[in-house]
Amino acid sequence: MPRTPRAELARTPQPLVDDIVVLPAPLEAQLEALEETLGDNVLEQPLPELLAEDEADRRIVVTGLGVVSPVGNDVPSFWDSLSHGRSGLATFTLIPNYKAYPAHVGAEVKGFEPRDFMDFKEARRISRASQFAVAAAQQALADAKLTVGAQADEIGVLFGCGTTSFPDTEAAMRVLMEKGGTRVSPFFMTAALPNMPACQVAITLGLRGYNSTISTACAASSQAIGEAAEVLLRGDAEVMLTGGVEAPICELTLAAFGAMRALSTAFNDRPEQASRPFDRDRDGFVAGEGAAVLVLETLAHAQRRGAPIYAELLGYGATSDAYHVTSPDPVGRGAAQAITRALRRARVLPQQIDYINAHATSTPAGDLSETQAIKAAFGEYASTIPISSTKSMMGHLTGGAGAVEAAAVVLALKHSLIPPTINYETPDPECDLDCVPNVARPANLEIAMSNSFGFGGQNATLIFRKWHPRLSPGERALESGIEGWLDEQ
Repeated sequence: MPRTPRAELARTPQPLVDDIVVLPAPLEAQLEALEETLGDNVLEQPLPELLAEDEADRRIVVTGLGVVSPVGNDVPSFWDSLSHGRSGLATFTLIPNYKAYPAHVGAEVKGFEPRDFMDFKEARRISRASQFAVAAAQQALADAKLTVGAQADEIGVLFGCGTTSFPDTEAAMRVLMEKGGTRVSPFFMTAALPNMPACQVAITLGLRGYNSTISTACAASSQAIGEAAEVLLRGDAEVMLTGGVEAPICELTLAAFGAMRALSTAFNDRPEQASRPFDRDRDGFVAGEGAAVLVLETLAHAQRRGAPIYAELLGYGATSDAYHVTSPDPVGRGAAQAITRALRRARVLPQQIDYINAHATSTPAGDLSETQAIKAAFGEYASTIPISSTKSMMGHLTGGAGAVEAAAVVLALKHSLIPPTINYETPDPECDLDCVPNVARPANLEIAMSNSFGFGGQNATLIFRKWHPRLSPGERALESGIEGWLDEQ
């Protein structure tokens, strides 16, 4: 993820027109500025196999994945569900009195057994979110074929988490009100703190390196991934376990989001259809839970240890709308700038993006704002790029969403398959992009993007590139010999 100079984009303040914020104009000037800034650094088509070998310590690659989600509790089952358009939405089971509220549908993790990943006593003392984080981290570490051992001081953890643990807070408050303060669990505080998932991962796996947590609402885990790359680039770790987690499903969360009218309520009798990004009849998001962890390291470090490589993290951009605590900028100015910054950092032009995993949560305002942001950032190319929302299958994991969707993007690149946006039945004329409706689409994917936008106007964009393994001279000679032999037959 090389550093490149910033483009001098239009910064002249624009007046409010009918209370709608307009983008800095003209858009063409911004795109031209991006092209001019990149100059000869733009990745050519077809893409080169590798940059200069001496830049391997400045390139960040993904070498392991771990997932706990509403559609699968490991990477194979997660990808199988996404690639087949299988929904993980159902009526709440974690909230006994859900019928007292307008929204009845959630995206819960099913069949998860924490004792598969930790001691039973330890599992009881930590939050459900921390349990998910530990499970996903163990999967990712094994997938990366990484042994901690003597590297313990050089392996860091950086997680995104949108909230404290609402279920633990709710349970503690019930005890406080019904039985008194002396009966509150001594483990409540450490279960509820937002930094605990990252800390529990470090404690369980013995990782003594860099450790931190980012809490930027629904953009948190995408920002964590982007910032974890920065930790590697400045030399503060050799390997980073990064991603995010959220386990917010409880009555308190249902009541709070319900009071905001943020949740879907129109499909209670058809729960699998409740999340329908970009569809005209969308009426709110579906609260979900889960975790995903990516193992990041420099290319040089991965090559030295012969690690398997999924993809390269090319770029990262983060901005603020500075607009409203919950509503997105109607024209997506901040989101568009995050996309543009990620493109600049990746040295990629808009037309080189082959797929976008959209933030699209199935809210009327959010999906429209993201559509406007994509049009602003990609100009004439916006209509040519396949865009899908995997939230249609697994709901909105809030602080954990970006990590799970980054994992989906990496797997889409690996398998050359774009997951669909399911429940797309009635097109919305204002969300008129190619949203890969209902069925997965095979595609020749080289570069893909993931967007995450959160309350408070937080925006984060990640760009990944498919990894093409390089053959050693001996392997190339062997392959050439086999091809020659085949030609002779």
